[in-house]
Amino acid sequence: MKTLLAWILLFISIASVTSQKIERIISLAPSLTKSIYYLEAADKLMGHTSFCHIAKSDNKEMVATAVKVNIEKVVSMRPDLVIATTITNPETIAMLRKAGLRVEVFSTPKSFDEICTQFVNLGTILGKDEKANAIVADAKKQVAGIRAQKRSSDPLRFFIQIGAKPLYAVLENTFMNDYITFLGGKNIADGLTRGTLTREYVLVNKPDVIVVVTMGIVGDEEVKTWRSYAHLPAVSNNRVFIVESDMACTPTPPDFLKTLQILNELIAQTH
Repeated sequence: MKTLLAWILLFISIASVTSQKIERIISLAPSLTKSIYYLEAADKLMGHTSFCHIAKSDNKEMVATAVKVNIEKVVSMRPDLVIATTITNPETIAMLRKAGLRVEVFSTPKSFDEICTQFVNLGTILGKDEKANAIVADAKKQVAGIRAQKRSSDPLRFFIQIGAKPLYAVLENTFMNDYITFLGGKNIADGLTRGTLTREYVLVNKPDVIVVVTMGIVGDEEVKTWRSYAHLPAVSNNRVFIVESDMACTPTPPDFLKTLQILNELIAQTH
């Protein structure tokens, strides 16, 4: 009888936590912060990091930098939910939980499908299931339309650069690699286990498309540098592009779709 009572109390406790209405949220990752806005739950956002630009412009409270969380401040704000990625220090996560806070941690998605799954999961947690599912359904439909377009039987060779010193390339098994494969391309970094590479490696592998993810002035300089190599197919065919990091590197369904659409249009204009 005591065992049965214990199980009943445990079930009630779990049900109470999972059904708790979320009214106060702290986000420790820019992608999760943007997701909150897409889900129309920004009114519940109490705190964010210094890299959550959308929240800064909305005059929300800053509680963390890119690497350090002000734990005392977070706890004092008494959030119903703290959301973070695996980039946040595990010790910080443990301390927040020890303080009695509910913390949900999302891993870095490795594909567009994982982006969509995580977005729906966040929507469920926030009580925004319908909105999340609608956004994902629309993104999947439009992405499928782009993937279905007729392309050359000879795939374009891509180099997507997300760092300058050293050069850093998008690798396989990352959601950003899906930009390449969904456009029917091939990544010149396929097979590599580390993203750092030399400029000579890029020149030898002769990409048909070079995409520089914005790095401020450095990004502009990188575009100029690549365009100085006239023998590169990407240069001779005018396919050296620049895209916004806040969009291309942010794993949300709307940002992935927008990036894919822009790259698809840029490449189409050079045919």
